[in-house]
Amino acid sequence: MHIEINAQKREMQGTGASRRLRHAGRVPGVVYGGDKPAQMIDLDHNELYHQLKQEAFHASILSLNFDGGKEQVLLRDTQMHPYKQLVMHVDFQRVSQQGKVHMKVPLHFINAETAPGVKLSHGTVTHVMTEVDVSCLPKDLPEFITVDLGSLEAGHSIHLSGMTLPAGVELVDLLHGNDKAAVSIATPRGGVAAAEGEGEAAAEGGE
Repeated sequence: MHIEINAQKREMQGTGASRRLRHAGRVPGVVYGGDKPAQMIDLDHNELYHQLKQEAFHASILSLNFDGGKEQVLLRDTQMHPYKQLVMHVDFQRVSQQGKVHMKVPLHFINAETAPGVKLSHGTVTHVMTEVDVSCLPKDLPEFITVDLGSLEAGHSIHLSGMTLPAGVELVDLLHGNDKAAVSIATPRGGVAAAEGEGEAAAEGGE
């Protein structure tokens, strides 16, 4: 997905200047990294706020439009007001197409309802992780990683090593030898037999 965000150079710095920007509906921010110095910017609050609601905005290479040009960036940090729906500050990092990026990517779990552990054993799905840290070239960065629960049985888990990854994508935890569980199906209390007995009793009661 191609996502663009508009910004303009910010000349004034300091708490007072940032406060005036926010009162004017702008969000102070910064772009850093690469072979260029850090650049202070500001963005339209409403545009940024709605973009932040998109999952892909947090896990994609973004096209930042400012000063008559475009820069490829990653969203690195967002500061929100403690109780208002207000973005206080945002940080972007420039991206080099030749260097690998480290980025948190969301997990999308599919086929949970047809998993044997759920459909046959009446187990409960537990999402141990909702996102993973990946390492890849910018061109290979996925918006999300799909985890198929279609064959998962009760009492079993899918670990990082069991995920199907897009070409060119590596999991940082695995690179460090940490093969964590991402999702599991818990066996019902009393075991599978008890769950089956409850199901049969419910069916007889319905008759």
